[in-house]
Amino acid sequence: MTLIKSISGIRGTIGGKTADNLTPIDAVKFASAYGAFIKQRNKGKQNIKVVIGRDARISGKMISSLVANTLVGLGINIVDLGLSTTPTVEVAVPLENADGGIILTASHNPKQWNALKLLNEKGEFLNGLEGEQILALAESEDFKFSEVDDLGSYTKDSSYVAKHIQEVLDLELVDVEAIKKANFKVVVDAVNSTGGIFIPALLKELNVECVELYCTPNGQFPHNPEPLKEHLTDISELVVKENADLGIVVDPDVDRLALVCNDGSMFGEEYTLVACADYVLGRLGGGNTVSNLSSSRALRDITEKHGGVYTASAVGEVNVVIKMKETNTVIGGEGNGGIIYPASHYGRDSLVGIALFLSHLAHQKITCKALRDSYPSYFMSKNKIELTPQIDVDALLETMASTYVSEDVNTIDGVKIDFAEEWIHLRKSNTEPIIRIYTEAKSQKAADALAERFIAEIKVVAGI
Repeated sequence: MTLIKSISGIRGTIGGKTADNLTPIDAVKFASAYGAFIKQRNKGKQNIKVVIGRDARISGKMISSLVANTLVGLGINIVDLGLSTTPTVEVAVPLENADGGIILTASHNPKQWNALKLLNEKGEFLNGLEGEQILALAESEDFKFSEVDDLGSYTKDSSYVAKHIQEVLDLELVDVEAIKKANFKVVVDAVNSTGGIFIPALLKELNVECVELYCTPNGQFPHNPEPLKEHLTDISELVVKENADLGIVVDPDVDRLALVCNDGSMFGEEYTLVACADYVLGRLGGGNTVSNLSSSRALRDITEKHGGVYTASAVGEVNVVIKMKETNTVIGGEGNGGIIYPASHYGRDSLVGIALFLSHLAHQKITCKALRDSYPSYFMSKNKIELTPQIDVDALLETMASTYVSEDVNTIDGVKIDFAEEWIHLRKSNTEPIIRIYTEAKSQKAADALAERFIAEIKVVAGI
């Protein structure tokens, strides 16, 4: 069982011992630290407000209640969106003129996990310095709770399904009429989380016929919730059976979007961002893009085709957002299916991604598979190695970087080695006790072979 504390929040498995797992005590302690941080940065302000929301995982109601009531005990007013999505909470924070937000979700992790993901007053993830301040507060337990007359208030607000969807429909490049005229039919796999509420509701507004698969928000994930090819055989088969135009897959908190082509093949989560960027850059007549180091070269190719400049950032949504702001980027995100569209907000948003992608498909007037085939062909292999306490990850990565010093090596986030026709990115995960190993090449066989080669080399270096 595991508890991971990082600058991006706290994440762990439910049950077990305090400080080893995400227990009620740990949830209260970390919520107290966040509340104390919010109060410190709003010193003297009355009526401090925080928005919270959760995905549908089984422990969500328990963790949400603990967090909400802890913040109330600190004198903070809570607006609870209940079953929600990460991007919905991000949208709600500025709309509510709130001072911060917390999403109770462990994203793509299995059902035994949960987490607190922390937002600032803009509805964006806290930066590294802010995260370190919260970790220090949690360690010191320097909390001062309110007396009975100064307790915060608690309000439930279920209106944000409609509000978030309307925000998406109002985006200038979302062509609602073109989508409606296209008469699309799609299959949706929401892994029995809150995407099962939000995605069908969005599609209804777009006149898209929706076949629901695993859309009951009960937290009983029917397959591994990470939207990877090996986990999505059911929707691939159903898309073909239903003669659907495409399949839509989201993770439990709806910030990652994967697509299935009309023939049941994977569009490729890396290509979700590529397609949306192609549409946006085409409509705007160009523009800059950003994705992280583990994302496909295809985004660079598409950006340059439209006359823009592509920039790579360190992995992590906050790093992508920082780089997007620095480079005046019109669309960016992460190759795991995370679309960040500044015209909406600076957060990964599957609802925005769906609306942009369907607009693109409606304008192209071709099948989903034909659209995918129109993009540069790169193939990626995503692997991982479980970590043990005796492995010195930093030393291991330094060894790998020095071994390939004659190649194009980037060490801003782990080690990325660019070869002429392929690349590999090695980095320690911020959310799991693993080393992630991403490779990309001109064929799946080559990408897999590169990954296998480096996995073997790493095991030799690490002595495992």
